[in-house]
Amino acid sequence: MKKTINVAIGGCSFTIDEDAYNTLNDYLERFKAALDSTSSSAGVMDELEVRIADLLKGRLGGRQVVDLAMTQSVIGELGYPEGYNPAEEQTGKEEAPKEEYHYSGTDGEKPARKLFRDPDGKKLAGVCSGIALFLNVDVVLIRVIFLVALICGSAGFWIYLVIWIAAPEARTAAEKCELRGIPATAENIKRFSRGI
Repeated sequence: MKKTINVAIGGCSFTIDEDAYNTLNDYLERFKAALDSTSSSAGVMDELEVRIADLLKGRLGGRQVVDLAMTQSVIGELGYPEGYNPAEEQTGKEEAPKEEYHYSGTDGEKPARKLFRDPDGKKLAGVCSGIALFLNVDVVLIRVIFLVALICGSAGFWIYLVIWIAAPEARTAAEKCELRGIPATAENIKRFSRGI
């Protein structure tokens, strides 16, 4: 028999066993300690908790209680904060640094990209910037294409307007990661919550 605790993670209520709670709480405390003590650190922690809640919801299925294996799986997908290596703590040795982006999908594939409007690089509505990030091309090229399409006829205006209406704005750090086709790990969430 295990003790369970009701907790709120990212605005969602979960029933979690005591071992899983201790592991997740330790992870969040280590991540919080790794952040600068700025006003944006609260926003980063909120974004991280929302991402954890999304991942836990996806793993729960028909189950009622979050267990230690689920928590470790979520932590493994998000990764540890920069400068903290759990293997180093256990063995006392430093491991080689990892790549900047680790793709933890099935068979090592990159996460799928999704089209959003980019609020960080916008001039008008973020459509050109969002398309450029989605296609991984220079934003100037996309803006020139829209300008030429507008000058040659009104097609550029109508296409821009349709994309403006159809594509949502990337508001959360997880959506900004999805726009760029990178995983929404804890380190990437921290990077995009601060606004690169």
